[in-house]
Amino acid sequence: MTDMQQFSSEWIEAWNDHDIEKILSHYAEEIEFYSPIIKQLGTNTEGVIKDKNTLRDYFTKALALYPDLFFSLHEILIGTESLILYYTSVNNKKSAEFMQFDKEGKINFVRAHYN
Repeated sequence: MTDMQQFSSEWIEAWNDHDIEKILSHYAEEIEFYSPIIKQLGTNTEGVIKDKNTLRDYFTKALALYPDLFFSLHEILIGTESLILYYTSVNNKKSAEFMQFDKEGKINFVRAHYN
């Protein structure tokens, strides 16, 4: 089982370091990633990414568009092989991400929410 506290710290740190390889290391090859930002950045009109290569492109584009990106973690809600991270995101927006994990402890399903 994944240590959710440690995972959360490492996930936030990877984003704050803008390290795409560290960020992607948390995600499974087979992923379903839902976010309204996917549409906003023009990745697709469905708001879902279903492969890691597209996820890499999406994250790379987001990091380039937001060079001052910094996440501040507020809350970790732990479930069964899942968690919700509540944090302050870009432009001081609040974000909550539901993350589900596979047997290897990698994220295989995400639903991102923003205020």
